[in-house]
Amino acid sequence: MAKRKSSPKPSGRGPSRSAPSPALLERIAGALERLAPPRRDQTDLTAADAFIWQPQGARLAPVPRVNRVEMALLKGIDRMRDTLVENTERFARGLPANNALLWGARGMGKSSLVKAAHAGVNAAVARGNLKLVEIHREDIESLPELMTILRGAAQYRFIVFCDDLSFDAEDTSYKSLKAVLEGGIEGRPENVILYATSNRRHLMSRDMMENERSTAINPGETVEEKVSLSDRFGLWLGFHRCSQDEYLAMVEGYVAHFKIPMKGEALHREALEWSTTRGSRSGRVAWQYVQDLAGRLGVKI
Repeated sequence: MAKRKSSPKPSGRGPSRSAPSPALLERIAGALERLAPPRRDQTDLTAADAFIWQPQGARLAPVPRVNRVEMALLKGIDRMRDTLVENTERFARGLPANNALLWGARGMGKSSLVKAAHAGVNAAVARGNLKLVEIHREDIESLPELMTILRGAAQYRFIVFCDDLSFDAEDTSYKSLKAVLEGGIEGRPENVILYATSNRRHLMSRDMMENERSTAINPGETVEEKVSLSDRFGLWLGFHRCSQDEYLAMVEGYVAHFKIPMKGEALHREALEWSTTRGSRSGRVAWQYVQDLAGRLGVKI
């Protein structure tokens, strides 16, 4: 009888497979990296005294040279200047201070005052530990993420500054700002204060408020929700149109500071004619006239 061949015993191993190629491994690693959340860049806060918040990448971009006007050149806003500087000094010393809303007429030095107050207090009181962080109006929704980063840098104090803040009828990003100011479960970090400028006292136009009242089911509640945002700024500073004397004082201050060889009646006559062609008197109009005057006279400023 023929002997049956015994079948080989299973080795317990699966079918042999070749190792993945380096190119395949590289493709897999690249795909995983694209799926991962973006890495948060570590900002060197010693690199500058001012930064711009960039939500893409969650980074603070340093500003080597801030475009600012010296405090001594800001004329006609003495009361607002003293109030904001005092509030900023208290904050820099670790004392209670209020978020501030600077509202009112265009070109009257609202944003210039914020930047000048930061520079003055940082040099005299904070010794470089007070940082100015600008957040653009369209990035307000990323404000909670910025607060998380600043909360982790407790050795510094931060002024978060939003210039020309206002909201449109369909805009809901104000809710992020509202939560940070007071309403959120974490609230505002102790080392952060918010300063904002706006042409509108309630951060929304009168036409928008009337439209909200006419179309809402409960008009009072709808308008109240948006108006209450400005109420959460503890400090309101109103900037109003300047008088002719205040406007001329602004012009004279710039001319004296930059040593421009023009004064007296000729200077006043030209400055007033310039403001008439612009249809208004303000610090911005005064500065624009002085720039034109300096250019005509060959004076660098």
